[in-house]
Amino acid sequence: MSDSTPAAYIHMVQHMIEICLGLNMSKEECMEALSKSTGNINPIITSTVWNELVKENKDFFEKYEEKLMKK
Repeated sequence: MSDSTPAAYIHMVQHMIEICLGLNMSKEECMEALSKSTGNINPIITSTVWNELVKENKDFFEKYEEKLMKK
Protein backbone atom coordinates (compact mmCIF):
# COMPACT_ATOMS: atom_id res chain seq x y z
CA MET A 1 0.00 0.00 0.00
CA SER A 2 1.37 3.37 -1.03
CA ASP A 3 1.26 6.66 0.90
CA SER A 4 -0.44 8.22 -2.12
CA THR A 5 -3.74 6.43 -1.48
CA PRO A 6 -6.86 8.55 -0.91
CA ALA A 7 -7.10 7.23 2.66
CA ALA A 8 -3.51 8.26 3.38
CA TYR A 9 -4.18 11.72 1.93
CA ILE A 10 -7.30 12.17 4.08
CA HIS A 11 -5.36 10.99 7.14
CA MET A 12 -2.64 13.56 6.39
CA VAL A 13 -5.26 16.34 6.06
CA GLN A 14 -6.84 15.21 9.34
CA HIS A 15 -3.45 15.38 11.05
CA MET A 16 -2.88 18.90 9.72
CA ILE A 17 -6.35 19.95 10.94
CA GLU A 18 -5.49 18.57 14.38
CA ILE A 19 -2.42 20.82 14.40
CA CYS A 20 -4.66 23.79 13.51
CA LEU A 21 -6.99 22.86 16.37
CA GLY A 22 -4.01 22.88 18.72
CA LEU A 23 -3.31 26.43 17.51
CA ASN A 24 -6.94 27.44 18.22
CA MET A 25 -7.70 28.18 14.57
CA SER A 26 -11.22 28.49 13.23
CA LYS A 27 -12.32 26.34 10.31
CA GLU A 28 -11.77 29.27 7.94
CA GLU A 29 -8.30 30.00 9.34
CA CYS A 30 -7.39 26.34 9.02
CA MET A 31 -8.63 26.17 5.43
CA GLU A 32 -6.55 29.22 4.55
CA ALA A 33 -3.46 27.97 6.36
CA LEU A 34 -3.56 24.55 4.70
CA SER A 35 -4.17 26.00 1.26
CA LYS A 36 -1.11 28.23 1.62
CA SER A 37 1.08 25.70 3.38
CA THR A 38 3.56 23.36 1.76
CA GLY A 39 0.73 20.83 1.61
CA ASN A 40 -1.21 23.14 -0.73
CA ILE A 41 -4.47 21.49 0.36
CA ASN A 42 -7.62 22.48 -1.54
CA PRO A 43 -9.94 24.33 0.91
CA ILE A 44 -12.85 22.09 -0.18
CA ILE A 45 -10.90 19.03 0.99
CA THR A 46 -10.06 20.67 4.31
CA SER A 47 -13.70 21.70 4.79
CA THR A 48 -14.97 18.21 4.01
CA VAL A 49 -12.54 16.50 6.39
CA TRP A 50 -13.28 19.14 9.08
CA ASN A 51 -17.04 18.54 8.71
CA GLU A 52 -16.56 14.79 9.09
CA LEU A 53 -14.49 15.36 12.23
CA VAL A 54 -17.29 17.54 13.61
CA LYS A 55 -19.83 14.75 12.95
CA GLU A 56 -17.64 12.21 14.74
CA ASN A 57 -16.69 14.51 17.66
CA LYS A 58 -19.73 16.73 18.19
CA ASP A 59 -19.12 17.40 21.90
CA PHE A 60 -15.49 18.35 21.35
CA PHE A 61 -16.32 20.80 18.58
CA GLU A 62 -19.16 22.40 20.56
CA LYS A 63 -16.69 23.15 23.37
CA TYR A 64 -14.03 24.19 20.86
CA GLU A 65 -16.39 26.70 19.20
CA GLU A 66 -17.33 28.12 22.62
CA LYS A 67 -13.63 28.54 23.42
CA LEU A 68 -13.02 30.34 20.10
CA MET A 69 -15.94 32.70 20.71
CA LYS A 70 -14.38 33.78 24.02
CA LYS A 71 -11.06 34.71 22.42
